[in-house]
Amino acid sequence: MTDEFEFFEPGAQWRALLFGPVFCTVGIVSEIFLGGPVHWVGWLVAAALLTAVVGWQVYAGRTHLRVELTPHYLRQGEETLALEEIAELLPPEGTDRWGAGDWQMARALGELHGVPRRRTGVGLRLQSGSIVQAWARDHHTLRAALQRLLVAS
Repeated sequence: MTDEFEFFEPGAQWRALLFGPVFCTVGIVSEIFLGGPVHWVGWLVAAALLTAVVGWQVYAGRTHLRVELTPHYLRQGEETLALEEIAELLPPEGTDRWGAGDWQMARALGELHGVPRRRTGVGLRLQSGSIVQAWARDHHTLRAALQRLLVAS
């Protein structure tokens, strides 16, 4: 069963793997133009090591920071929440008359300890009565897509 994404953030981009080889190519070209010896082996080892480390980071980002919203589920990292389990989309930060909502202290969805860096939380009340935080870089679009799907269901 393939679902069409209403909202999607991959978490990290594979194009980041190019940073190491591009950096090392710049180093090789600068050594050539400066007229000194070119350290081919050193640059190739550095490119391989940088690519391996960045590849590990990209894999982790795509595993733990991925956000998928379909008409059937919301996936945050490796945690999947059926849309039927969501009772209510809570108001954005600072818009309710009592100030910040309780949802900002609620558990973040996914396997991380909190809302990941450079992401913003979106409060959700579940059918069980518990409150959780969904999160995304583009939290406004996630909130709008969640609102649209919850109203439709």
